[in-house]
Parts: sequence; C-alpha cells; structure tokens
Amino acid sequence: MTDQITNKLGRREFLGAAAAASFMILKPQHVRGTAANSQVRFGILGCGGRATAKGTSFVQNADARVTAIADLFADQLEKGRQHFDTLQQAKGYAAIDPSQLFKGPNAYKEIAASKEVDFILITTPPYFHPHHLETVVAAGKHVYCEKPVAIDIPGAHHVISIGEKAKGKLSLAVGFQIRNAPPMVELTRRIHAGDLGKIGCGLAYYYCAHIDRPEWPNASPQEARLRNWVWDRKLSGDIIVEQNIHVIDMCNWMLKGHPIKAVGMCDRKDRTDAGDCKDNFNVLFTYPDNVQISFGSAQFGHPNFDAAVQLFGADGSSEAHYDWRVNIAGKNKWDAGMKPSGAEEFSAAGKFKGALDDADSEKEKAFVASITSGQFLNQAALGAESVMSGILGRTAAYTGRSITWDELQKSKEVLEPGIDITKFA
Repeated sequence: MTDQITNKLGRREFLGAAAAASFMILKPQHVRGTAANSQVRFGILGCGGRATAKGTSFVQNADARVTAIADLFADQLEKGRQHFDTLQQAKGYAAIDPSQLFKGPNAYKEIAASKEVDFILITTPPYFHPHHLETVVAAGKHVYCEKPVAIDIPGAHHVISIGEKAKGKLSLAVGFQIRNAPPMVELTRRIHAGDLGKIGCGLAYYYCAHIDRPEWPNASPQEARLRNWVWDRKLSGDIIVEQNIHVIDMCNWMLKGHPIKAVGMCDRKDRTDAGDCKDNFNVLFTYPDNVQISFGSAQFGHPNFDAAVQLFGADGSSEAHYDWRVNIAGKNKWDAGMKPSGAEEFSAAGKFKGALDDADSEKEKAFVASITSGQFLNQAALGAESVMSGILGRTAAYTGRSITWDELQKSKEVLEPGIDITKFA
C-alpha cells in the first residue's frame, strides 16, 4: 500500500499509512536498571473506555507499565494521558514522555515504530483491527488485540495470515479473557473430561442494556460515527460480532470446535440511537455431531443483565453465567462455589462481578509471562475462528436463510464505512 491510498477509511485504514514491509523482531529488555523501569512496557492504541479498563488492569495486575498512547482524537489522548499518569505516579513511575503521545492520522504507525514499548494493546474500533494488528506485528511488537479481530471474512482470513508471520517470534493474544476465568477453566476441563456424557444440545445468550454514548453535538456525521462506533455495524460488526462473540467463543471452547451451519433472524425494534446495529438476534447454530445451540441476544432497554452458556448431556447439564452460577448437575455434580455478586447493571467497559472477577488479570499475567519467558503464545487463528462463528450467525440472521461454514469461507464481502480520515488530521 502507498500513502496515497491510506486517506480513505474504506481502504481499511484508520490512523495512517501502512507499516514498513520488512518484518523486524525486537527483543524486549526485561530488566532496565531501576525498579520503576523494570516492567514490561506497553503502548495503548485507542484511548476509549475499554482501553482505560484494560490498560489499568495490566498496570495493577500484570506488573506492566504504560509508556506510550495513541488516538485519532486529541481529547481522547489527553484523557488517556491524565488517567495513566495519575495511576502510575502512585507506583513511582515517571509520566508518559510527551514524545510518546501520538495523535492523528499517523498515530498508529508512530506508536508501532516506538522503541519505548514491548507490546501494544489494540483497543480501536473492530473495523481497524486487521490492519492495526498487521502493522504492530510487522514492527516486531508483541500485541494484545481486543476482540473481535475482524468484522468480515476477508479480514478474518487476513488475521490468520498475520498470525502465521508472528508464530514463534512474538506473542499475539486476543481478548477472550473468559477462557482464563478460573471457574470457567475448571468447568470446561470437566466438560472435556466427559462429566456431561454425550452432549446433545445447548443454550447460549447475552442479554444486556443499550450502550449509551455521548451525543457529540458539534461533531460532523463522520466524526460522530467514529466516536460512537459501537452503534455502527460497519465499524463494530454489529452486536453479535462485537459483544455477543464472547458467549459464542465459550461454545467453541467447550465444544472444541466451531459451528458448521446456522439459521436465524434479527431485528431492530426498540433502539433509538443514531446507529444501524440490530438490537436482537436469535440464531440456531449446528456444531459437529449435530449438536444444536440455541443462541439469543438483545441490546436495548434496561433489562436484568445475563450472559451464559448451558450445555445438556446424557449424564448431566452445565451452567456458566458471567455473574455467579457455574456448575454441573447430574451424575457428576460440581459447583464452583460462586456467590451472587449483587451486580445490578451491565458495564459497557467490560467490568463484571462474579465468575469473571479474575478473568482479565489471569489473562494479562499469562500474556506478560509469555513475553518475559520467551514462550510466545499465538491466538490469531482462535480469534479468527470465533469471529467467523459470529459472522456465520450474523449472515444467517441478515439473510434469513441457512448458511454453512464452508459457504461462508467463500465470502468476499468487505464491510466498508467509507469515512475520509484526512478530515481528522
């Protein structure tokens, strides 16, 4: 790619030109001479709510230090700087150097090239993830990319190829932290050991409130779309891919595979925001061995929040709720011993109480350990498989017809927002 074709968002660009074509591997320096500088250093690309929550958790739980941040918008960048300088000052760390504050259309390229970071946390809108991931890997940086890794099939296939380039050289993690939540890990181990017997069917769902966003009265329509990307299907992938993917990924994990076909419906009945995402999906996924998983989701109003996966087998059934109940009933009874958290509302930033209390911290510690030990992990293919599972459900619901996995793999459809980012320079 040349710089001339990076000015259109429709070219899968967000913050600037493509990275250098050469693949350079940087060896992180794990000990830098002082206690304040001994942590693994990381940069944050995209300074929204999830970046704040995830970056804070890395600092507090994984002994990592924010040394650079980047965002398209100056106000977001300043909020990020203030937050992390305050957070890290309490630990005796220096403020983020002004030279490591990157803003505007070239910000993502600049943070990827920084010599002051060992890994980059990507928390930009999902549309940009394949290109940002490609750029960070090409720069030789370890990377933690929030889910979903893509929003269409060509993007997912591209992520798989990026993962192949990183394999054995860099750690590449995808933000499915539920796979590190101790109660979920133990439950899944028991399911894989056969405690449910032959699994016949299941239920998965994600019901939550509408995600409120500011109105940005002085913003242009394009800027408002970028700032409120979670409402925009061509920036987020719609709710089934951007948010509900967590429980679809749990199904893939517990069933050790991906769905082979899907049929479903979706609608936008009660949402009144300026976006175009649906507010409910109902999909029937078929997994290998004809295991049917009934999936439902909603994102509107103010209902009681619940997200869960339930599986039913010949010897028992399992429940795995975000909030507290994680157990097996039947011949091989087991209970994780979780207590109701009393949490009353969904957090758009991904903070939960209950079974997922330790999910983020365990995931982050494992990721940092993979860097410092040199035992690099690579979750690109896993991330792509789960996003393609979500896209399978989305495509079936959008079209109203049965779609197979093999048919989906041939899709050339690319979701293009068509926003000119040069206006935000």
